[in-house]
Amino acid sequence: MATTAHNAKRLHRFEATQRLVAKLHRGEAVIGGIGHSNFDLWAAGHRPQNFYMLGSMGLAVPIALGVALAQPQRRVFALEGDGSLLMQLGCLATVATLRPANLVILVLDNGTYQITGGQPTPGAGGADYVAIARGCGIASAAWAADEADLERLIDAALATEGPHLIGLKLDDQGPAAQTERDPPQIRDRFMRGLGTKTSKLPG
Repeated sequence: MATTAHNAKRLHRFEATQRLVAKLHRGEAVIGGIGHSNFDLWAAGHRPQNFYMLGSMGLAVPIALGVALAQPQRRVFALEGDGSLLMQLGCLATVATLRPANLVILVLDNGTYQITGGQPTPGAGGADYVAIARGCGIASAAWAADEADLERLIDAALATEGPHLIGLKLDDQGPAAQTERDPPQIRDRFMRGLGTKTSKLPG
């Protein structure tokens, strides 16, 4: 996965998420980070293999790593905002050390804490998350230069061993919808989607 220029085209998060979801046909798991990352995942196409995080900032990659290690036959995607990734930046070194072949990380970089008012992140305008990932040891890391390049990178991540990291520079548009806030249902649906829970819901 070749590294493209850091000054990639700014994409729209919902459209980018739609492009990802449209390529998932084999029960791939997707962990949507808090806020707009999972809001647009919900709107792009609800699947039982989607996990929508509520209030666990910075944990999309660690949760996805756990799922990838527990189910190595399943491709696992983490959708994480740049502000959230900054809270757990060391997870990239852990991913590089454990080297799960089935893990793909999408860093959704709009340079702001958009859900809390658009405050700039500490890394806004300066941090290169692809370069950081490569420095941590994730060799397959690249910025998506545009929509076509994003699709090419997703196809490569689905077809080859990882871990992979894809960086997306985003515009400032808001989410297309909001995720239902029902943590037990989100958890149970995801467990059933991964085949780890088979009992019926009460009632």
